[in-house]
Amino acid sequence: MVATSATSSFFPAPSPSLDTNGKGNKIGSANFAGLNPTPNSGRMKVKPNAQAPPKINGKKVGLPGAVEILKSENETSHPAPRTFINQLPDWSMLLAAITTIFLAAEKQWMMLDWKPRRSDVLMDPFGLGRIVQDGTVFRQNFSIRSYEIGADRSASIETVMNHLQETALNHVKSAGLLGDGFGSTPEMFKKNLIWVVTRMQVVVDKYPTWGDVVEVDTWVSQSGKNGMRRDWLVRDCNTGETLTRASSVWVMMNKLTRRLSKIPEEVRAEIEPYFVNSDPVIAEDSRKLTKLDDKTADYVRSGLTPRWSDLDVNQHVNNVKYIGWILESAPVGMMERQKLKSMTLEYRRECGRDSVLQSLTAVSGCDVGSLATAGEVECQHLLRLEDGAEVVRGRTEWSSKPSVTSWGTTTTTP
Repeated sequence: MVATSATSSFFPAPSPSLDTNGKGNKIGSANFAGLNPTPNSGRMKVKPNAQAPPKINGKKVGLPGAVEILKSENETSHPAPRTFINQLPDWSMLLAAITTIFLAAEKQWMMLDWKPRRSDVLMDPFGLGRIVQDGTVFRQNFSIRSYEIGADRSASIETVMNHLQETALNHVKSAGLLGDGFGSTPEMFKKNLIWVVTRMQVVVDKYPTWGDVVEVDTWVSQSGKNGMRRDWLVRDCNTGETLTRASSVWVMMNKLTRRLSKIPEEVRAEIEPYFVNSDPVIAEDSRKLTKLDDKTADYVRSGLTPRWSDLDVNQHVNNVKYIGWILESAPVGMMERQKLKSMTLEYRRECGRDSVLQSLTAVSGCDVGSLATAGEVECQHLLRLEDGAEVVRGRTEWSSKPSVTSWGTTTTTP
């Protein structure tokens, strides 16, 4: 009623009049004669003396108050006195709606839990990484996702290797040395130089599982006159237990000629301030890697081709993909019963998206027919192109792992 009174104060309507003949006037072509309500009915009345809408510039303009809702005769005969208060618009409905919205928003906000449930996540909640230990070590945390675990409910070796690669690139970026290239410093970019890995050693003491948060430390050291060594140490954030240790050697390659290059003095001046004078995190395995062929290999997998997603920005196959290809020829029985505990790789040649490869594996330390019950297994690997050119030589060592019989139940393989 307050809103109605306020409206009538701005648009005064003429008082209603009744037709003495009891006939209703017509508005347009509709006859409203039969709509006259009886007294005290409280129904809608149509003013019989309503005029047709006038025209302004040839357009019809409606008159306010042509049709209005009337109350009972008691209310119409005794209207409320006009005061300043009852002429104001009724804002109560709008205020009630606004209050309801704010209360609902506050409830939803209070239900959100912005605090990490585990103290280890506080160390690096977004996994962005940071420089530690006087600017010589880069540290980054990773949460193990559900899509990063395998059939044994633990992270795969590819997941571990991807974490190592990610921290290496973020280390260069955090140090302010990342040029427009992928892992290249500004001076390397000017000279069309890129880093390529020649040797990698990895020792896995324990694989993390779904939901675990791991802490990865990485640092660089000099390796000979024209090489760089990069080490990694992976720990469980919650317990501090060491999970993985890895060491690698890198050299420079001209990305146009695809030939190895010496480290220019300009590049050396960029990277040497970040070198750490330390021993490798893994003692170098000096054993020679065996070259396999069709006669010495126990298992051969052919027809391996890179997909577009296997290539990095330098248009060659990502280093982690080579590991997946090496394991393509590993026997299934060994993959099911043993876990990979160490790996040594020698990268001898790169391959592109048009390459077709073969994966060869030879098993030593046990008979091929007894892989299901073997405790310790060693394998030799070779990844080569179809024309016989070697891409990667490798050696892996395996040990027995718990086998999952049902969710929450494990048994130890004899």
